[in-house]
Amino acid sequence: MRVSSALRAAAPSWAVAILMLAGLAPVTAKDEPTIEAHEFDSLPSGLYYFPGSNVIMFQESRDGTVWRSENGGSSWEKPKGVDQKEALVFVPHEFDPNRAYILTEGKEHWQTKDKGKSWDKFNTGVHTSQLRKYGWLVFNAGNPDHIIFHGMECESIFCSGVVVYTTDGFEKPGKYLREDADDCWWAKSSELFTTGKKEEDDNRVMCIVNDSFFSGKEANHLVMSDDFFREKDDGSISEFEPGINSGETVEGVLNLVTVKKYLLVATTSKNTDEMALFVTQDTHEWHRAVFPSDHKVSQRGYTVLESTNYSVQIDVMSGSRVSQPMGSLFSSNSNGTYFTQSAEHTNRNHEGNVDFEKVSTIQGVFLVNQVDNWEEVLEEANEKKKIKTKITFDDGRTFEKITAGDDEIHLHSVTELHNLGAVFSSPAPGLVMGNGNTGKYLDKYEDSNLYISDDGGRTWVKGPKGPHKYEFGDQGSILIAVEDRENGAVGEVKYSLDHGLEWKTVSLPKDIKITPWVLTTTQDSTSLKFILTGWSGKDKSPDKFYAISIDFEGLHEDKCSDDDMETWTARLDKDDKPGCIMGHTQTYRRRKKKAECFIKSEFNLAEPDGEACTCSDADFECDFNFKLDGKECKPVGPVKAPKDACKSGKDDETFMGSSRWRLIPGDRCKRGDGEQKDKEKEWKCADAQTPPSTPGSGEVDHEVKLFEGDFNGIEKHYLERGESSSSDDETIIARPYKWTAKGLENLGDIVITHDSGKTWKKPEALKDVSVAYIAPHPYVKDMVFFITRKGKVYYSPDRGHRFDSFEPPVPLDSLQYGPPLAFHPDRKDWLIWHGQKCTGKDNCYKEAALSTDRGDNWKTIQRYVHRCEFTGNSAYNFRNESQIVCLANKREDNDEGGPLQLLYTDDISKYDMKVALDDVKEFATMAEFILVAAENKTSGDLAAYASMNGRDYAPTQFPYNFKVPHTSAYTVLDSSTHAVNLFVLTGSSDGRNYGSILKSNSNGTSYVLSAPEVNCDKDFYVDFEKMMGLEGVVLINTVENAEDDSAKKRLQTKISHNDGAEWDFLPPPAKDKEGKSFSCSSSKGDESCALHIHGYTERIDRAKTYSSESAVGIMCGVGNVGPMLGDPEDADTFMTVDGGLHWKHVKKGRWMWAFGDQGGLVVLAQREEKTKIVSYTTDQGETWTDYKFTDDEVVISDVTTVRSGSSRNFVVWGVKGKELFAANIDFSGLTDTECKQDEDPVKSDYEVWSPEHPMQPNGCLFGHKNMFLRKKKDRKCYNGKKLKYLYNVENCECTRQDFECDYNFELNSHRYCEKVEGLPTISKEEYCSAHPDATEFYEPSGFRRIPLTTCKGGLEMDKTQQVYPCPGHEEEFEKAHGVSGVAIFFAVVIPFILAGGVGWYVRKHWRGNFGQIRLGETNPLDNDSPIVKYPIIVVSAAVAVVGAMPLLIGSLWRTVSSTLGNLSGRSSGGGNYSWLRGSGGGGQRRFTTRDSFARRGGDYAIVDDVEGELLGDDSDEDV
Repeated sequence: MRVSSALRAAAPSWAVAILMLAGLAPVTAKDEPTIEAHEFDSLPSGLYYFPGSNVIMFQESRDGTVWRSENGGSSWEKPKGVDQKEALVFVPHEFDPNRAYILTEGKEHWQTKDKGKSWDKFNTGVHTSQLRKYGWLVFNAGNPDHIIFHGMECESIFCSGVVVYTTDGFEKPGKYLREDADDCWWAKSSELFTTGKKEEDDNRVMCIVNDSFFSGKEANHLVMSDDFFREKDDGSISEFEPGINSGETVEGVLNLVTVKKYLLVATTSKNTDEMALFVTQDTHEWHRAVFPSDHKVSQRGYTVLESTNYSVQIDVMSGSRVSQPMGSLFSSNSNGTYFTQSAEHTNRNHEGNVDFEKVSTIQGVFLVNQVDNWEEVLEEANEKKKIKTKITFDDGRTFEKITAGDDEIHLHSVTELHNLGAVFSSPAPGLVMGNGNTGKYLDKYEDSNLYISDDGGRTWVKGPKGPHKYEFGDQGSILIAVEDRENGAVGEVKYSLDHGLEWKTVSLPKDIKITPWVLTTTQDSTSLKFILTGWSGKDKSPDKFYAISIDFEGLHEDKCSDDDMETWTARLDKDDKPGCIMGHTQTYRRRKKKAECFIKSEFNLAEPDGEACTCSDADFECDFNFKLDGKECKPVGPVKAPKDACKSGKDDETFMGSSRWRLIPGDRCKRGDGEQKDKEKEWKCADAQTPPSTPGSGEVDHEVKLFEGDFNGIEKHYLERGESSSSDDETIIARPYKWTAKGLENLGDIVITHDSGKTWKKPEALKDVSVAYIAPHPYVKDMVFFITRKGKVYYSPDRGHRFDSFEPPVPLDSLQYGPPLAFHPDRKDWLIWHGQKCTGKDNCYKEAALSTDRGDNWKTIQRYVHRCEFTGNSAYNFRNESQIVCLANKREDNDEGGPLQLLYTDDISKYDMKVALDDVKEFATMAEFILVAAENKTSGDLAAYASMNGRDYAPTQFPYNFKVPHTSAYTVLDSSTHAVNLFVLTGSSDGRNYGSILKSNSNGTSYVLSAPEVNCDKDFYVDFEKMMGLEGVVLINTVENAEDDSAKKRLQTKISHNDGAEWDFLPPPAKDKEGKSFSCSSSKGDESCALHIHGYTERIDRAKTYSSESAVGIMCGVGNVGPMLGDPEDADTFMTVDGGLHWKHVKKGRWMWAFGDQGGLVVLAQREEKTKIVSYTTDQGETWTDYKFTDDEVVISDVTTVRSGSSRNFVVWGVKGKELFAANIDFSGLTDTECKQDEDPVKSDYEVWSPEHPMQPNGCLFGHKNMFLRKKKDRKCYNGKKLKYLYNVENCECTRQDFECDYNFELNSHRYCEKVEGLPTISKEEYCSAHPDATEFYEPSGFRRIPLTTCKGGLEMDKTQQVYPCPGHEEEFEKAHGVSGVAIFFAVVIPFILAGGVGWYVRKHWRGNFGQIRLGETNPLDNDSPIVKYPIIVVSAAVAVVGAMPLLIGSLWRTVSSTLGNLSGRSSGGGNYSWLRGSGGGGQRRFTTRDSFARRGGDYAIVDDVEGELLGDDSDEDV
């Protein structure tokens, strides 16, 4: 078939004239077509016909050699001027029929503007991206010179995507478009789409960008620019975000596609794989695509199909049977907004291909394959699909079977492609072919026969026996087919000249027999020439590869005359009358099937004709803001009123507006007599206004649910929908249980609510099912799994509305603690199951198995395994997305003390596990990092290793000369700022565990001390918590009396505002809530008086956090004011709204908290006290209101809401008498006014708030200052839409804080980076070789930019030494660094002037100040810079390479100490812990004291057990 039906184009008129003249020349008729075979070194691939010509180009599949033919394949030659060794890929221009490109891996490529006759070099300025498999060039449909190029730039082994553009067809090198762009497109990406303005069509560019460092797809946003993202005078970028969601911008943009005159944008959001589709026809006005409520559009679960000029067709996957995918076909109205179902149970495959195809050139006719036994397939995973083929002639309103005589036939379609291009049809009018069979259902492809229709699919005849590849030529005069058999068995070609009634056979030359690969011709099917490719020999070891030309020129003497032609009506109704689609009939002139002639009108397609039909209901659709409901159009928004209407303000005023219907745009029907369906009707002005929301009552409401039975606890799981979800439910799954000293004694029924606890029900699917574990999908909160001890695993893919099940591959391990499933962060259907397999009575072992279809099919990954985890993630392009890492026994035995290995695979299709490390104790993933604890068998030490790619692991480097003895545990803490926070146990005795937090550089391999003497408990949980939503704010509790082994731990709380670089005490409030003073006071907090907060180690529920990501800057805590943390029984409740800079006392006693309405609502509930009320604030804690929700006293155990903090519904859990209860408390009645953002800051309900960093005067961290949007505390409104929290980011000038020590440099005792003795620095040759794009090399200064920093200008400490040109870039270097005479003059004179000035200043101001730094003074080269406290010490080239690779986000595997811990949520939550623990006894790892550090000038030694003060600053004073 054709290479690409989308690229068809008519030939120029002069070409048509030449062809017509050529037809006058006398010829002698031939008996059969001319066939010529051409042999090549490897298989010809990517055959491309230049539109309107017989010029073909292709590349050989093995070595990439490019070939060209001017005569339809009769002869071939290599393009002149092209270096074949450099050719990477051949890319045709999508909209210019004469242009094409040959890309190389480098910056220089070739292009042609004359169909490949001549080639010229062009320069893109960047290398071709190896991060993409296709789509390097993006073309403007209206201007062929406007091209976008996706390339890449590499820094050593790191490569990132770069986008450049040209407006002159690359006459000059490409220009940079925008940083951080993943994909860019021209707005005019199809010939039919237009913005409505020529200038915008030419220049408007749209890009998906992600400005966050290593953030996921949820942070992607769409930006547009009409001047190529020009940098403005103020340094900002000339761009804007379109308000695609009712005027609001949207994050989570995944993809953009243009179909005919429609542009679609797909978005996703956190917690769900449901997507939102937004549609525009001009990039100015956008609408969200609306599907029926029972169909959700999910990632990898929808396919945008070939559409019409008046409708978009989308197939949406339906059902939960991933191994047997099916879909529903939807068609939109003319603006792409509202979709209605056209066909159910469509056949899909795993790649998202759908058995759907339109019959070319004929409106309203398409074929679809449907699954007839869909109910059985949904019920049973191994049930084979029974597929039927249907056809529609009225654009999907009705479907009918296709027949050959009296026999029903079924055809193989898009899900089983066996050729290029369209499956069934071509531009040849009415001619359709397909491989299929008669009978009830579709059989195997190998058993199919060829069928032909010449009336657009209404009637069919049987053709040659067996499956065939087929093509159309001479506008349907020629049908050609070659049998589709394997292993070089085909030696002939078949053809028909009478629409498939009779077939003739011709042998391939030289007795060649091949396995056919592709049979194709020109894109418009007007040619008499065809190309067949294939190979001889066995398929697994081919002998030769061929491109075979087949030419029918001269087979008939005559060129068709008018008498040889017929008028064919493209579409007939059931009464055999011309059918109407879009208001007209369609007729074509085509050759009669028995005429002995050829049309011979190459590249000149027959144009359809037809007559207008009288308008009928089918020509109308629902008007804008109306939606079809049955046969009526019902309003879904305000009726559009004329500009001059509704000026009086009276609701009863009327106007003439829409009838609810409109004529479909582009419909050509003629108006009949009588009243018209779209005639305007009278409306009231009240109908032209947006209906008001449910009026707020001003009251809070509640509903209470009692759990009957003997229980003492409730397991609960929120299934939080994402922002892209089309639903509005708030789903919770709950189950009561009873836990005693003996363990778990009783489990209640599982209940579910979809309205945040107002109503509950028992899922029918789980009735009488004994569920051991409830496991929500950690990445896709729509999904939840119910795991039984025996037999099936039940699950719901849509938050408990529908249920399905699968059988696990091996039984659940009886000793399993916690759910046995591991989940992939991107592929919701990829699961790893851990179970126990027994091959005999005493031979059982743990086995891990993988499913990529949500449990329908399984394959073993590893036996004798401890656990496996998905470490692949689409957020990072440096690790394979399908990577799996496993911890398993080195030997296949059950020896408890046996050695363990860390294994990995990058190819799940092969399950080939490779060894990464031996003697491993444990591994953990956190943010980008994979960390491993491995034992040195010789010394017994436990060492840590780090990796980014999951294959290569480098040993972690602690500060230079810092020797690390054996330790029993590491804890990997929350590491969300792209550095590992590693807790190392340094002190351990009964009830007195503590340790040091070490912080890594940006690659996870080199560490320094962040905080000593940090508190942890016996399970190595650590008092460490990051403030959600803010960069760099961390709270810890330290052990003040760590050296006193006999005393109870005395804890103090400290806070860092710069990610652990510096720590300070929490400033206590001056007064309590009653206006009384505390026992001590301090303006900033110090060791004698500060606020101290009970931390992570004291939480009953580990999932609880101090803060919420949506409540930016707000944090609550329970603690006390004093010199240290007191007894929890005496604690009060405190709150901050500015990121911890200031705190207020809000409640006496211990209260629990939950954040709602994105920080606009905070609810408190008293802990472990009898009460009847909760307390809430809507003004950031300025005032509190009590709400009574029960007449009887209760004891509250928890207060919860959705984790995102966006809801105004809360659930209070506790005990009422002897029964457990859950009380929904609904605050939505407080106000019905939605907060509005206004450019006028006074009118706006929002404020722009920026957190301050008290240790850094400019407020910058990592080179930028973040600004957040949050509701003003005095506004009586609610947040109706998700706030764009990070409202703006301002980059700062570079300072000392933006640099860290370079490779092979370390921080010395004077806090300056100096070279490690004996280690080399990088040379110019090494640097320039590793950075081929670099024009210059600076001698190492000892500093390098921190990868996180975004600073610009200012103090560039990495560029203070001598600079040299890189080889080959001398000219560019001279241009950049050329020195003028004026510059030389100033270079000589200015130093003398400065020297004199400095001397005068010293003489005038010298008072012994030099050499001191006093309070209030700043030093531009601050050697005590917080960032400098983290030196980078890379002591080998291997570590430099391996350690520099970025890291991956992965889910944590947490050891759960008991079932109760699992039920209460102790295994997850705010602390984000992973353990790296050794086995058995052994001494603890000990470090040096800060005093010894100061005395020895940075020399580290092992500390004596009696010396208790740990490594810190070179001063005993706290910072």
